[in-house]
Amino acid sequence: MDPSFLFLFAIFALFYFVFFRPQQKRMKAHQALMRSLKPGDLVVTNSGIHGAVAEVEDQVVWLEVAPEVELKMSRSSVSERLEESDQVEPEPEAGESGDAGA
Repeated sequence: MDPSFLFLFAIFALFYFVFFRPQQKRMKAHQALMRSLKPGDLVVTNSGIHGAVAEVEDQVVWLEVAPEVELKMSRSSVSERLEESDQVEPEPEAGESGDAGA
């Protein structure tokens, strides 16, 4: 065999395992996430919006981002599901106590 052919084959194999294969795995994982969404799941969208899934339709997900506030989002815009332990409550800043005028 011609050494230049083996080199070309090695380059294509390297590109496959470094670029294409990981991308295929990410796509499959994202598709599985979109199929498994259900009401009550805590999710983050591609734009960084955190919310709880209120309702799932064919291509649409309704996210509750605050009490009585729901956003209609494309199902494919959900980037990840969060666990309950991933939700961090903000700590009060220094000087902020529960007393407003004291």
